[in-house]
Amino acid sequence: MKRTGTINVAVVGASGYTGGELLRLLLAHPQLQITAVTSEKSAGHPVASVFPHLASVLPLSFEALETEAIAKRADVVFLALPHTKSLAPASACLKAGKFVIDLSADYRLKDPGLYETWYQTPHPYPDLLQQAVYGLPELHRQEIRTAKLVASPGCYPTAAILQLAPLASHGLIQPDSIVIDAKSGISGAGRSPALPYHFPEAHESMEAYKIGQHRHIPEIEQELGALAERHGTAILRVAFTPHLAPMNRGILSTAYCRLTKPMEREDLRALYRNFYKEERFIRLQEGETSANPRHVRGSNFCDLAVFTDARAGWVVTVAALDNLVKGAAGQAIQAMNLMLGVPEETGLLTPGVFP
Repeated sequence: MKRTGTINVAVVGASGYTGGELLRLLLAHPQLQITAVTSEKSAGHPVASVFPHLASVLPLSFEALETEAIAKRADVVFLALPHTKSLAPASACLKAGKFVIDLSADYRLKDPGLYETWYQTPHPYPDLLQQAVYGLPELHRQEIRTAKLVASPGCYPTAAILQLAPLASHGLIQPDSIVIDAKSGISGAGRSPALPYHFPEAHESMEAYKIGQHRHIPEIEQELGALAERHGTAILRVAFTPHLAPMNRGILSTAYCRLTKPMEREDLRALYRNFYKEERFIRLQEGETSANPRHVRGSNFCDLAVFTDARAGWVVTVAALDNLVKGAAGQAIQAMNLMLGVPEETGLLTPGVFP
């Protein structure tokens, strides 16, 4: 149903990097009013004391999370809480009849057993896992339009899924051949201080971490596997290695795979152009130009490039996006627009910042 008039929005867990980016982008949306922002650590303090860049444009103060009170003042609730902390608030807001967009991993995995394996706790709302829609508009647009609960994808999975979806959806990927090498800016680790993110530790450095055990792996496999399953392809397994890169924001993801049949580079690129021909936020690179996170910083675009290594027999795809926008806040707003019947690109067409 198309919403008219002002839409009231609450952001729960608003003092982190993702929360701050949500606030920045929501302020530019012509149909929204931010009515509540929560933070347990900063409750009682003005938003501008945590985010000076929002001074004079968001005259609100943070408050502690009282779900019932927040729900009374909002039509849409964004949950920007740490993993496992969105479980109960999401359920409570849904019971109050609100639209909920959860930016944690709490409702992304359909299998509650997988959730328990990767997050070391049983899922208390397995029925909501089945109701939740994975919030990647390029793959689940129609389901998002009728959803009450959207599980917004992780930043790494957004890049990985978008760069491989055209191949998976045509049954072209050989099982057990996917290797993903991805780099993320330090903001992807959140705002809480820790030694690896201290400037002398992270600057002029590059480090692989959680090799073969990153929590985004089942999310990537779930979505690519669902696409491949339509063609009878065996379960897709992913070798995924994330890296911490010395930049504030951005993701550069390089994925390698072997195909079930040989294809020329131009044929592959034609396949990608056709797959994403209606997608406003996907930009395909041509010629020898690759994707670069510098060109999407601050925007909701994902840049993709497709190459072949004919000598070695691999297809190589490269994806670049801003982990805080298309990888988090922007994509969540994109989903909200769909849920409310608002034009999908509303408030999100600002180009990236350069230099």
